[in-house]
Amino acid sequence: MPTWFITGCSTGFGRELAKAVLKRGWNAAVTARDPAAITDIVADHPERALSAALDVTDKSQIIAAVNAAQRRFGRIDVLVNNAGYGYRSALEESDEEEIHRLFDTNVFGLIEVTRAVLPLMRRQRSGHIVNISSVAGRVANPGSSLYAASKFAVNGLSKGLAQEVRPLGIKVTIVEPSAFRTDFAGRSIRDTSRPMGDYAATAGKQRAMSAARQGKQAGDPARAADAIIEAVEQKEPPLHLLLGANAVERVRAELEERAAELAAWEDVSRGADFPEQTLNDSESG
Repeated sequence: MPTWFITGCSTGFGRELAKAVLKRGWNAAVTARDPAAITDIVADHPERALSAALDVTDKSQIIAAVNAAQRRFGRIDVLVNNAGYGYRSALEESDEEEIHRLFDTNVFGLIEVTRAVLPLMRRQRSGHIVNISSVAGRVANPGSSLYAASKFAVNGLSKGLAQEVRPLGIKVTIVEPSAFRTDFAGRSIRDTSRPMGDYAATAGKQRAMSAARQGKQAGDPARAADAIIEAVEQKEPPLHLLLGANAVERVRAELEERAAELAAWEDVSRGADFPEQTLNDSESG
């Protein structure tokens, strides 16, 4: 019976994943900053569910939650780094404290939880790390430059990590959803406290559009949970798992644009190397 360790289970993907995992008869360490918010999830599965307080910016809580899961279940087979939030702000509109708080949660919190679980997975010579990123980790919108930066960091970290741990029997999947009908936009997004008129047509417009879509997003979080579980159960799971038609369309368009740009500038790019003849001449002298 696999054991899942999931962060950020009070709402959204984390909550739906915890419910889906327990429904399948598996073990789950269900964590949230406020354990009262997840009482209903674990109440029906006392023999297979562990509730733990976990603020991913608090290293002592990370260690305590991972140790509790290990004591209770003996192993962790799947780590889901789901805790995180958004920040809508043009770069110049942003607040320094908000920037640090965003990266402390979305990036450094994910790093510390992963570092706490990896020793156990290494000893097991098995495991799967699922990092919940975003389509914003592949394609950035105006007004989300800082949020996108945090998710680009998650993507880069995950791609390098996947190569580091593959020989140890550990797999990595990056989940990249578009907009889903959760309360993420309502509860888990902070907006700049000092919007600037010069960014009204870019970052400001994007903030307004994002707020207006709340409750109307195309993505179904329960179906997303099922898709993540399906990917984890594969012998060869994807490194990147896009969720939502909008995510697929945006990434495909981005790939096409990057391919066209690469082709247009390939000669200039290649020309930045030492010319082969010059290099050979200098070496022969």
